[in-house]
Amino acid sequence: MVLNLLFITTVIKSTFGVVTTGLWLIPLMLAAITYYRYDAVDPESRPLDQLNLYPEYDFIVVGSGSAGAVVANRLSEVRKWKVLLIEAGPDENEISDVPSLAAYLQLSKLDWAYKTEPSNKACLGMQNNRCNWPRGRVLGGSSVLNYMLYVRGNRNDYDHWAALGNTGWDYDQVLRYFKKSEDNRNPYLANNAYHGRGGLLTVQESPWHSPLVAAFVEAGTQLGYQNRDINGAQQSGFMIAQGTIRRGSRCSTAKAFLRPIRQRKNFHLSMNSHVTRVIIEPGTMRAQAVEFVKHGKVYRIAARREVILAAGAINTPQLMMLSGLGPRKHLEKHGIRVLQDLPVGENMQDHVGMGGLTFLVDKPVAIIQDRFNPTAVTFQYVLRERGPMTTLGGVEGLAFVHTPYSNRSVDWPDIQFHMAPASINSDNGARVKKVLGLKESVYQEVYHPIANKDSWTIMPLLLRPRSRGSVKLRTANPFHYPLINANYFDDPLDAKTLVEGAKIALRVAEAQVFKQFGSRLWRKPLPNCKQHKFLSDAYLECHVRTISMTIYHPCGTAKMGPAWDPEAVVDPRLRVYGVRGLRVIDASIMPTISSGNTNAPVIMIAEKGADLIKEDWLTNPEYKVKRQASAGRTKSRTVGGAGDTEAAASSIQAVNINSLLNNNNSSSNILDSSSNVLDSSSNMVASSNSNILDTSSSNISASSSNIVNSSSSSNISASSSNIVNSSNITYSES
Repeated sequence: MVLNLLFITTVIKSTFGVVTTGLWLIPLMLAAITYYRYDAVDPESRPLDQLNLYPEYDFIVVGSGSAGAVVANRLSEVRKWKVLLIEAGPDENEISDVPSLAAYLQLSKLDWAYKTEPSNKACLGMQNNRCNWPRGRVLGGSSVLNYMLYVRGNRNDYDHWAALGNTGWDYDQVLRYFKKSEDNRNPYLANNAYHGRGGLLTVQESPWHSPLVAAFVEAGTQLGYQNRDINGAQQSGFMIAQGTIRRGSRCSTAKAFLRPIRQRKNFHLSMNSHVTRVIIEPGTMRAQAVEFVKHGKVYRIAARREVILAAGAINTPQLMMLSGLGPRKHLEKHGIRVLQDLPVGENMQDHVGMGGLTFLVDKPVAIIQDRFNPTAVTFQYVLRERGPMTTLGGVEGLAFVHTPYSNRSVDWPDIQFHMAPASINSDNGARVKKVLGLKESVYQEVYHPIANKDSWTIMPLLLRPRSRGSVKLRTANPFHYPLINANYFDDPLDAKTLVEGAKIALRVAEAQVFKQFGSRLWRKPLPNCKQHKFLSDAYLECHVRTISMTIYHPCGTAKMGPAWDPEAVVDPRLRVYGVRGLRVIDASIMPTISSGNTNAPVIMIAEKGADLIKEDWLTNPEYKVKRQASAGRTKSRTVGGAGDTEAAASSIQAVNINSLLNNNNSSSNILDSSSNVLDSSSNMVASSNSNILDTSSSNISASSSNIVNSSSSSNISASSSNIVNSSNITYSES
């Protein structure tokens, strides 16, 4: 047991950077012990990190998140295909399995910890007017960090995609892919035509609920909305949330899709591997290989058939632009050779929500961190797979409602509610305010006076924003975080719609059913909104712009569309326009955002995308002929094309670090001398007996914000914004 405790402490340190203090260290440790034991008896043990990679694979999948894990699983079903899955982060750990601890994973080492650029229209209550944007840097991606809510979106979302020219993406054709992956264990949905049984992804309700969620659903019926399965025939209505959990623990895509295939001989997984670019042969415009850094070594692995980008709506466009695919002027600005002028990084959409709407109750029915006996709660979780630790990140209820801006004659609501039996004040400022990035002054004035008091919240979120944001390169250095402009509320109608959603939320909270708890609104105004009458439209809009919350659903940055769509980056078969052997299969391809949480739709996209690849390579002779012709033209290239066995020996090449950081596209050093100085006098030499450049001896010095060191032959000075450590890659942002 002592060894187990030491092990758990290490897990917590590695995940959160420090050992958590306070009473909740105990359940963290006990929960980790539970899953340490759980893994020992689980027949689906953890995937293996492959150290000895082949020089060439049939398919290389970049990113192991909600999409990449699914694609790798489905492609490796074809035994003759060799599949490599590349993930920038490590494996899941024991803490990530516990549903209620979702917030503790954000801002940890499993999170890219992105931030939006400062705004004067939104995120006004956040530090430096920047919203935190968590993204999973872990096996399973953001399905390991999210709140596990299983929401498919609306029938009209997909019919709209098809109407835009995306043949095969209407609701009737994508429904089977939702059902294919699903193993729905809710008894009341058994034999339901809209749900699947026996799939790899477990979906069910949390086994523990507070009394407040039943009141929430009842309040919806009092307003005229039905209690219904929002993933079924109609969406408008209220329900207790369904989530991707199994036996009380998180069911990430890594657990669902990768653990069962860990011993497939044609499947390799490479973790802690940061992809720096896709190598595209300019003459044939074919994706030939993927370049990445792992444990201080630069690998270049060839793809015989295709490279699939599944790195998510932030990393996929960044990687495409680093590879020469993107807006011409933007790439030229960073000295990157333009291979294909495409609107990569544009069309970004996200569900923005209004946080901080807090209702106090007189009865002890909410989640208060200091109320629960840590030992009792944890053992309830351990022994019975029940209790508060099984809650879906705290979210218990979901609803879809119409504002006056939507057409009520069509079942296509424009506002979603997340209901939780807690609020910003419930943990006494321990975690929630940090995850949000809330300004200390706002927390102290508004929420600290009710710290640890019983409360609950409804968070309205905008389902179909009209505003569009973007992802741009900060520099041409692949280890520098991109510029994320969320552009929330650029269209004023977005804020007005969310204000109407807040009004409906207030009516829900005023329903008769909540009177039994003494529920009432906490009426402390936000400090920067005091000039407006409390709860007036002007005040609510100020609140919306102050506590603007991402719901973790960025998408659309590599838009799917027909050839005549000037905004399209990929075609309806998810192939990148103008590039052979390259597809995007993740949230980036959404033409418009789905109406609801995006994890389930992304898994659907991956299921369908994998089938499209199989159709092309297994049943389309014309497609094969084209690929063979391409292979013949690229035979003499450094990195082999399809069928090019001569290049196998050189497909993992020694790569000069100067070329790596400059993307091999510019004769001049792109790195600014004031932020990233490459010592040109250093000489990287690879052993003649090895195909891999070992940079573990490189010496990296960084500014005082993040300093790492190793032993010596080359010297790279990097700014504090994002730094690569040759022996253990780490990231930070200025």
